Amino acid sequence: MASSRKAKKHEEEDETFEEELERFDDFTLASSWERFISEIEAVCRSWLADGTKNLLDKGAINLGSPKNLYKVKSELKYGMKSYCMEYFFETSSDGKDVDWNDDLHDLQLSFGVKTFLVIAPLSASGVVLDAPEGSKLLSAVSIALSNCGSMWPAFVPVHDPSRKAFIGIQNMGTVFTRRFEADRIGSQVPVKLLHLEGLYELFVSKFAFSTMDLSMHLFKVHFTMKLTYRTPPHDDDDDLHGGEPEITETGDPSGDTRSKTQWDDDCPWSEWYSAEDPVKGFELITIWSNKMIENSLEMAEIENASSHEADKWLLTPLLSTYISDESEGNTIGFSSQLRLLVSALEMSFEAQFMEDFISVESSSSDNLKSSTAIPPPTVLDRVLKDIFHDGVQPSDYVKGEHKNSRAIKGAPLDSLFAQFCLHALWIGSCNIRAIAVLWVEFVREVRWYWEESQPLPRMLTNGAIDLSTCLIHQKLQMLTICIEKKGQLNNNHQESPGRKNHASGHIKEDCQAVEDQTEMRNSTKKFDVKHDSPLRTEGQRGGRKAVTRSGAEPGNVMASANTKPEECTRRGSSGVFGSMMLLNSYERMHAPYTQDAPIMTEDMHEERLRAVEAFGSAFSFSAQLEREILSSDMSAFKAANPSAVFEDFIRWHSPGDWESDEIEESKSSSDHAMEGPRDSWPPRGRLSQRMSEHGNSWWQIWNEAPALPASEQKPLLDPNREGEKILHYLETLRPHHLLEQMVCTAFRASADSLNQTSFGGLKQMTTKLAQIYLTMASNLKYLQANLLPEKFEVVDDLRRLCVIFEHVEKLIVLAASIHRKFAEVPRLSGAIFGDLYNFYVPRMGNSITGSDDQKEFNMKQQVRMNERQTVANMFPSPTANQSWRKVLSMGNLLNGHEPIQREIIFSMHESMRGSHYGAPSPRSCHQDIETHRMYICGTSNDLRVALSVTSCD
Repeated sequence: MASSRKAKKHEEEDETFEEELERFDDFTLASSWERFISEIEAVCRSWLADGTKNLLDKGAINLGSPKNLYKVKSELKYGMKSYCMEYFFETSSDGKDVDWNDDLHDLQLSFGVKTFLVIAPLSASGVVLDAPEGSKLLSAVSIALSNCGSMWPAFVPVHDPSRKAFIGIQNMGTVFTRRFEADRIGSQVPVKLLHLEGLYELFVSKFAFSTMDLSMHLFKVHFTMKLTYRTPPHDDDDDLHGGEPEITETGDPSGDTRSKTQWDDDCPWSEWYSAEDPVKGFELITIWSNKMIENSLEMAEIENASSHEADKWLLTPLLSTYISDESEGNTIGFSSQLRLLVSALEMSFEAQFMEDFISVESSSSDNLKSSTAIPPPTVLDRVLKDIFHDGVQPSDYVKGEHKNSRAIKGAPLDSLFAQFCLHALWIGSCNIRAIAVLWVEFVREVRWYWEESQPLPRMLTNGAIDLSTCLIHQKLQMLTICIEKKGQLNNNHQESPGRKNHASGHIKEDCQAVEDQTEMRNSTKKFDVKHDSPLRTEGQRGGRKAVTRSGAEPGNVMASANTKPEECTRRGSSGVFGSMMLLNSYERMHAPYTQDAPIMTEDMHEERLRAVEAFGSAFSFSAQLEREILSSDMSAFKAANPSAVFEDFIRWHSPGDWESDEIEESKSSSDHAMEGPRDSWPPRGRLSQRMSEHGNSWWQIWNEAPALPASEQKPLLDPNREGEKILHYLETLRPHHLLEQMVCTAFRASADSLNQTSFGGLKQMTTKLAQIYLTMASNLKYLQANLLPEKFEVVDDLRRLCVIFEHVEKLIVLAASIHRKFAEVPRLSGAIFGDLYNFYVPRMGNSITGSDDQKEFNMKQQVRMNERQTVANMFPSPTANQSWRKVLSMGNLLNGHEPIQREIIFSMHESMRGSHYGAPSPRSCHQDIETHRMYICGTSNDLRVALSVTSCD
């Protein structure tokens, strides 16, 4: 029995021992918390081992702003929650701490750190809402970083996301630890904290005893401040009520009842459209550099100090979406209308005549039927009156024209056709039907001026045709000349009886020479490639000189008046031609008045050249195609020199075809006496081989030409016939030929209009304007030559050209806006525009679709001392109407305007020697450490404070 009890007792003891073994904790196994710390440590060790270069190679993400900051991230899991840990690092650093560097992350600015960690939960809010969880998470990171030997600061976002609250910690070796905390007050900021004095006392309270009088105790606090001002917005109410309408002399209000004006009223494009001001305002940043503050009274003085006392002023423009908006149709300007004109060109191939577009029912095109309606007659009348403004007569097309403008074969800006094209851009949304109606009315108006012999407005009357322009402009130039000639013929016909009665019986034509308007021309002339004007051949430069009947030289007129009685039978003489003598009679050679050579447009020149090619080399250009001109010159020469022979005409008209045996010509040219020595007469020489050939056409023309002065000859140019031909050309012009010339002229005229913008001679815009002209000339060359390789291909190229033109147009508007705001400080104007130009031009692609880069411009320019007053004038004192709307609650006013944001950094430094921060290391005993730092960012409605405290653990 005893043995059985003893055995049972041993069994109970064994069971008790086994139960105790089951309750034993094996501390060699890691808990989930330790595994979480270990996982954080492993990630941190990996990032430390990789270094900056390897992290970049492994795909570190650039934040863009700041541009020098990158981040890598890793996902971690603890329990049922997932976290994301991000490591922020800089690729390069100069080692200098810049408090107000714009290229800083928010945490860098708030706490004065460079590289740092952020660990946050993977949730919708991205912040830790539970305070214990945040503390536990921060402790895990701190332990892991301590195990790695890393001094990276770590932050955890806490509370509501709108508060931008953080807690953080940084192990600074074995002695010091920095703790961070940031929070924000979103509303109802205490009045005391709206002023510098209260903010200073808030900072001092973090390390001073609460019983101390903070306003009297002296603390050496480092202080720096950044104030941001924004120019006041444009107030429409002030414009409407701030001024009174002007009263005219009659006592009535002026026609324009608006008292406000647009910013670009005096810009060259304002005649056609009003552009949105790309610069909607400016932000001015004033920086007060590091100062030593000892009490709160000094803070009150700084708050009341003038902003001009700030150490640095920085200015940045606030831009509207005008400059960055690449969406087609969102901006109105020349470029948007040129797009519509290109679409009209594409549609112009669907009809034979412009009248076909006016009647929709007669067209089978669905696109044409769906086009915009024809503008009403009242609009057409207004536009036509503006185009044919009788008071506008340009003195010179070259005035205000860009040097590269003539590379584009269009019409000058102030010309009649250029004004038609510019008006066509803005009538009826520039659709093909509106253009057709305007063109038909335009041609009718031109015909009215022709039939009434009235000079065409906006056309020069210099008697020349500019062959570098488009054909329609050349035709209008020639029509202007024909109208002038037509009027002269009518006047001459009415005055001819009086002239005959007034003429002397002994001198028939010489007394009337100065009244005629004909000009001597060379029949063997060549034509300049730019103007339809005569040029002499090399052999004719020393011979015949051109003389108009109204421009005879005084010496020659005197010689003509002193002629002998037997010479008075000559007619149409402009005077003695140098000292030349006739071959068969001892008489001076007289230069005749000749008719103007018939002017020709480009298509007439091409027609004549094709005729020359058809004739072949058997007939010369002068002898065949200029027969009428040559015959007219010969007749005039015979009338002025009755005793002359064919050789005399050659000596005057084409001296290169007269081969002289002696040098008597050069000797006689220096003899100005009326009678030369008889031993030098007759001149000895011979005709050239060309003129001596048998069957030469010049001989035949000479024999057939009658002796008639220019005033009695049939005109070489029939103004009535040529004028009707021009009108027929305009009335039957093919639509695509018209639109091709309109496109070229519209591009050139639009560019010339923008070229007149005053932008202070900014070098970038001067270069850009020169480039756009060359770009347009390159893209429009097929239209200028009337050679379209492929319609759709050319239209696509023109649409791309419109995009390029839009970019230049926006830059010009931007340059004009900046220049007018800083006209008194050109350095600042050029610097700001240079920053904008370098920022936006790379983003202005040449494609029709816009760039995807939406990065905003944030570059700042430092304002020099002599420029500050001009910038301060952009902040006008508030009017009485504006003052009552807003109650000023902050100090540091600039012309009555408070800053929109105030940023302050307070810091406290203490020496490590003789303080509780002292360290046993002799190397660090002479160093100062930043024990307290507070970053404050606030407005009149909110306040954000970030505090960092260094302690000795």
